[in-house]
Amino acid sequence: MPVIFAAHGAPILLDDSVWMGELGSWAGSMPRPGSVLMVSAHWEERPATLGATHPVPLVYDFGGFPDRYYQTKYPAPGAPALAARVRELMGAAGIAVADDPARGLDHGAYVPLVAMYPQADVPVLQISMPGLDAQQLFKLGRALAPLRDEGVLIFGSGFLTHNMRYAFRPGIPAWAREFDNWAQGALSHFDVDALVDFQNRAPSARMALPTWEHYAPVLVAAGAVTEAQPVVKFPITGWWMDGAFTRRSVQFG
Repeated sequence: MPVIFAAHGAPILLDDSVWMGELGSWAGSMPRPGSVLMVSAHWEERPATLGATHPVPLVYDFGGFPDRYYQTKYPAPGAPALAARVRELMGAAGIAVADDPARGLDHGAYVPLVAMYPQADVPVLQISMPGLDAQQLFKLGRALAPLRDEGVLIFGSGFLTHNMRYAFRPGIPAWAREFDNWAQGALSHFDVDALVDFQNRAPSARMALPTWEHYAPVLVAAGAVTEAQPVVKFPITGWWMDGAFTRRSVQFG
């Protein structure tokens, strides 16, 4: 299976027919996964924690939206066998793991899945990010890499730029273009050192990511890439919220 990182939008993405269509087309271009292991920017918990396997509820982790967004359903099958395999791999890598059987899929997880696998017939397991240590996030992805050969889609979900102070301001800020261009280059060349050390190497990193939890899932995804020079594609590009957020999404392999 490939490894992917998707810009996940917000609940209002569900009403964006163009973006939903792009996500659906992307899913259709990939092999159908046997299950999905989701790493969302919206769940950070130490140690790395596995979410619900049966049933898999949703977490409406947002406020101030119209009521219909709190009525969204996505009854994905649980993935207990995948959870057991993840525990095995993480144990072998010396990475602590815990369980939270009540923790459902947050909007960073279920919103893109509604577009990509709308029948909710692919088993899904969410795993938390165990803090914001770039090297440790990459190491987590590396530990999970064998899942690719087992039909599992390792799915990072976040944003490569995320500065809410600039949401809905007209025009694409220069800092957003600078960071997005840098990210395109670093990802295309699979420059792991640059991706991990982005705060020091990327232009406008502090403006693009005042906090960087939305970037973090791309490090897990990159860690799961075992090819020395993978084929890198950008199935979705462009801008959202008048340019404060790049929609750049990535497929490795």
